[in-house]
Formats: sequence, structure tokens, C-alpha cells
Amino acid sequence: MSLRIKSVVDRFVQELKEALEADIQDRIMKEREMQSYIEEREREVAEREAAWKAELSRREAEIARQEARLKIERENLEKEKSVLMGTASNQDNQDGALEITVSGEKYRCLRLCAGRWRAEAARGILRCVGAGFHKPMRKS
Repeated sequence: MSLRIKSVVDRFVQELKEALEADIQDRIMKEREMQSYIEEREREVAEREAAWKAELSRREAEIARQEARLKIERENLEKEKSVLMGTASNQDNQDGALEITVSGEKYRCLRLCAGRWRAEAARGILRCVGAGFHKPMRKS
């Protein structure tokens, strides 16, 4: 009888070892699958992050181009404005003429209409009206 008990116990221990070994193998497989899943998800996140950074960089470059374009446009507008509006100085010259600079060239309003030019310059209106406007022989 003792031999029979021993064989039953040995068989039970053997089955228990096999079950334990199968459980360990199952856990190892699950751990590998989980590790593989985690690595795949990390790769996906890294790819999305790289794509996002590339898109961000592209948008920043586009913004920089638009800012440069707007800056040039603003400078051109200022140049056009200075050409169209000119600049005036109310300084009294020896002959009492009013000087107006348009596109870098100075013009003078003769005494004949200097009062009218002073009034228009004071209101911010600079335009060529009448015959009293001429370009001097030399640039100042």
C-alpha cells in the first residue's frame, strides 16, 4: 500500500510540476505579447509625434514666410504712401517758400501760393495744385 501511495503522490507531484511549468510558459508568452504590444504602441506614438513636429515646423516656416511677405508689403505701402503724400516742412526759407519732398526729391512752393501750401500742410494735405509748384535746379 505504501508503494501505491507513493506512486499516487509522485504522479500528483509530476502533474503539479507540469501544470506549474505550463502556467510559467503561459505567463512568459503573455509577458512577451504585452511587451510586443507596448513596443508597437510606443512606435505609433513616436511616429505621430514626429509627424506632428514636422507639421508644426512646416506651419512655423509658412508663418515666417507670411510675416516676411507682410513686412515687404508694409514697406512697399510706406514707400508708396511717402511717394503719394510726400513730406512737408514749414520752415521759412529766405524767400519764404515751402519745401515739399516727394519720393526723395525736393520741390518748392513759390511765395505766390506759400500761404495756401502752409495751410494744407498743417492739415496734412499735400498735393500739387496750381502753377506755383516747381522743382529746384539743385537737390538739397
